[in-house]
Amino acid sequence: MENCIFCSIANRQSPGELEYEDEKVVAFYDINPKTKVHILIVPKKHIPSIAELEERDECLIGHMVHVAKKLAEEKGIADDGYRLVFNAGKHSGQMVDHIHLHLMGGEKMGNMV
Repeated sequence: MENCIFCSIANRQSPGELEYEDEKVVAFYDINPKTKVHILIVPKKHIPSIAELEERDECLIGHMVHVAKKLAEEKGIADDGYRLVFNAGKHSGQMVDHIHLHLMGGEKMGNMV
């Protein structure tokens, strides 16, 4: 997608330090963090929303979760716990029309449910 900031970051057309990269995803710190550690795991494939996932994307979502687990361990937040969040659509707070997984931790968080 031409005007997608996450595609631009994933394709290294925008400045920013990546915390992780492989053939499927990139990960970087959120510019508006909600917790001490707040990393976004973003697929290189442009998918606007969870609502637009296709069956063939199942493995990609699993891969994103696995990368989040690895990053939580590397950042030292795995033992105390962390939160993983996908937002889907404007009412959920999704700000960028490109799926992304929030990895948040490093401090005690309140219950969401």
